[in-house]
Amino acid sequence: MREISVDQRLQRMRADNPWWADGRIRRDFEALTERTYCRPFQSLVTKTDVRRAVILMGPRRIGKTVLLHHVIRRLLHTGAYQPTEIGYLSLDQPLYTGLSIEDAARTLRRASGSAGDLPVLFLDEIQYLPDWERHLKAFVDAHPNVQCVACGSAAAALKRKSAESGAGRFTDFLLPPLTFWEYLFLSGIDHLANPPLSDQIRDEDWAELNGHFVDYVNFGGYPEAITSASVREDPGRYIRSDIVDKVLLRDLPSLYGIRDVQELNRLFAMLAYNTAGELSLDALSKGSGVSKPTIRRYLDYLEAAFLIRRIHRVDENAKRFRRATHFKIHLTTPSLRTALFGPVDEDDATFGAMAETAVFAQWLHSNSDLYYARWPARHGMKAGEVDLVHLDARQQPNWCVEVKWSDRSATAPDRLEGLVAFSKRHPEARILLTTRTARVGDRPWKGSGQINIGPTAAYCYAFGRAAVTIGLVLKSQLLRG
Repeated sequence: MREISVDQRLQRMRADNPWWADGRIRRDFEALTERTYCRPFQSLVTKTDVRRAVILMGPRRIGKTVLLHHVIRRLLHTGAYQPTEIGYLSLDQPLYTGLSIEDAARTLRRASGSAGDLPVLFLDEIQYLPDWERHLKAFVDAHPNVQCVACGSAAAALKRKSAESGAGRFTDFLLPPLTFWEYLFLSGIDHLANPPLSDQIRDEDWAELNGHFVDYVNFGGYPEAITSASVREDPGRYIRSDIVDKVLLRDLPSLYGIRDVQELNRLFAMLAYNTAGELSLDALSKGSGVSKPTIRRYLDYLEAAFLIRRIHRVDENAKRFRRATHFKIHLTTPSLRTALFGPVDEDDATFGAMAETAVFAQWLHSNSDLYYARWPARHGMKAGEVDLVHLDARQQPNWCVEVKWSDRSATAPDRLEGLVAFSKRHPEARILLTTRTARVGDRPWKGSGQINIGPTAAYCYAFGRAAVTIGLVLKSQLLRG
């Protein structure tokens, strides 16, 4: 029986690290536009005062491998490293079966001609290495002068094992689906993507922005939807098969005690169809015939796989319920719903829920404390709800958003009784109301200073742009007005 030779591995490593020969990354990666998350990720990779491996996480097909190569290009351009000091290895290659990280690093050194350790080591598809978290932790401890960067497609496995075994050794970085601003930027819509929106923007540009927002909601969560006409024409075939089905059927659901993947698939379809809706374990259990403990495992897995996010409920006083029986489910990008059920027209009754999910998606990269408010009628106060509430470090609301895909509320926001009641209890909170097209700006708001009213597309643009170009701290300042 033939065995894989060392020369075969060396040859493959040289092919996967073309910068060793000419100082350039592969042409297919070179031709792709760099995502704006590349800069903060590079800063994390080059941060050497704390010795930790960096774990790049994110949904399938979101561009993690491309991001690794774009960071390599940036490191080469800085001149801080010689080309042969940067090594890349994709562990899904059959030639590397059975290699430990230590063996792989040693073979990379030999392939590059380096005399010592490579200062930067990129390990792609690390989930193909059994017990990768144990190997990586040991390698980090044994090689303090090597900066390790690992990523993989099995996001649920990476997230769980990083949390369990990498405490104090791993730093996680989430690459989320595209924000609305990134979608415009990568689509080359420069006249909308480059200048910040203002009150002086032309009416025709506002109309165009809304048209692009509808496309973004349906198709714009993944970079391939921008670069490939085939993906846009048939998102069900590409996004569902490459992202949803592989996550549900292949990405180690057994790690979460899941045996019936078809049952998991049915639950995810139910959640996707009801994105932005309030759900409960009781309702999900009754509707699916699955026990509540099993539902919890399914939700944990889907969240770890970056397909959904749960946001929890607070009452009119912004206090968490002691017994949290209800929660909202948001898809991490509304285009996942399109992949399962087809595009939604902007006049469809369900588009409002997808627009709310799009607003939520702009915050996916942050660790912001996001909730929704809902309370029953009691003590003379009517029942009410607010779509999105942000709590500050004191666990007090500093802003809240009511998402509407219509213009009716713009002329009479005082009719939104839930928003009115919540703002009166929290007069310091910034109040935001989104519309379909109406642009009002700041206006007096009874009992609570002012309310800012503007198109949903504009809010998604502004907050998505701040998240990836200005930073999350300034993003919070923007919301505080």
